[in-house]
Amino acid sequence: MVIKRSLPTLPATITSPQVFKRSLLTPLAASTRPPVLTRSSITPPATITWPLVLKRFIATPPAGDDNMAAGFQTLFTNTTGSSNVATGSQALVTNTTGSDNTASGFQALYSNTIGDHNMATGFQALFSNTTGNFNTANGTEALFFNTTGVDNTASGFQALSSNTTGSDNTANGLDALFHNTTGARNIALGKAAGLNLTTGDDNIHIGNQGMMSDSGTIRIGVQGTQTATFIAGISGATVAGGVGVIIDTNGHLGTVVSSERFKDEIKPMDKASEAILALKPVTFRYKHELDPKGIPQFGLVAEEVEKVNPALVARDGQGKVYTVRYEAVNAMLLNEFLKQHRIVQEQQAEIKALAAQLKEQAALLQKVSNRLELNKSAPQMVVNNQ
Repeated sequence: MVIKRSLPTLPATITSPQVFKRSLLTPLAASTRPPVLTRSSITPPATITWPLVLKRFIATPPAGDDNMAAGFQTLFTNTTGSSNVATGSQALVTNTTGSDNTASGFQALYSNTIGDHNMATGFQALFSNTTGNFNTANGTEALFFNTTGVDNTASGFQALSSNTTGSDNTANGLDALFHNTTGARNIALGKAAGLNLTTGDDNIHIGNQGMMSDSGTIRIGVQGTQTATFIAGISGATVAGGVGVIIDTNGHLGTVVSSERFKDEIKPMDKASEAILALKPVTFRYKHELDPKGIPQFGLVAEEVEKVNPALVARDGQGKVYTVRYEAVNAMLLNEFLKQHRIVQEQQAEIKALAAQLKEQAALLQKVSNRLELNKSAPQMVVNNQ
């Protein structure tokens, strides 16, 4: 909404310069009292013979203490509001008791009545604000529809323009958080950052328009536009008790959850893991553009893995095979290891039992052998009488 200006008509000629104090209606040096100029009668008489300077703002200074008004109808209805600064046609025009506000620009803080500690710079910045406090709007129509929202900061053309009651938001950039209405504690940096947010809270969007349903979400950059990420303080840092981070084709970071709270249809892996026995581990080097140093690598070829089990590969945004789900391979390896371990345990038990049997048989054989020895006849002397 744009309210057209309605400026007073200045006289055709003024015969001498005039000077007015902002707090007094009497001129500094005058031989006669000046004509009384009221809000309803802005146009001065055709001829004035005493010193007077007619400004475009109303002749009657704003009520309240320590206020400064410069411009047509600035602080027009102020009653007891104090320490306000209004510069520009109809800036803070409906303010009554609001204090410590600064409005600079046509109709900046136009609807403010009792809101305090607001700063609006730009055409219709904080236009609809009535009772909201501690807001800062810098830019044309920034925080335009804000009424009661507090502690918002908007910098840029139409930044946080649709906000009504949302609080503690920060938007920096053209159309940043443009559609936000009641969402709170959001941060948006960059052109159209957080543009799609409406009621979500606690989001951080940097160079990303976000999703309408976002809440508690961090988005940085645009998928396909930003193709490399460098974050200091990660490489070489040790995190005790941490877990691995994975990423999906949309650039969504997260960790693999394992609690049964998140799982359905839980059953033993059994023979499903036998697929890995057909995998072909390889050594390789990444292409020069990926790894100029050519460090030797060990792993699998995703296309070969797909032939064995398509569920073991991940795909890119175009649906092409991209990488191997090594965390799944590891779980299958564990299952195969446990299966082999059980077989080994069974074999060890059998070997132990066989060994015991052999030992027992050996003992029995020894007893038999001993008895045979005892039963042997003692050697006898044969006498030949012949």
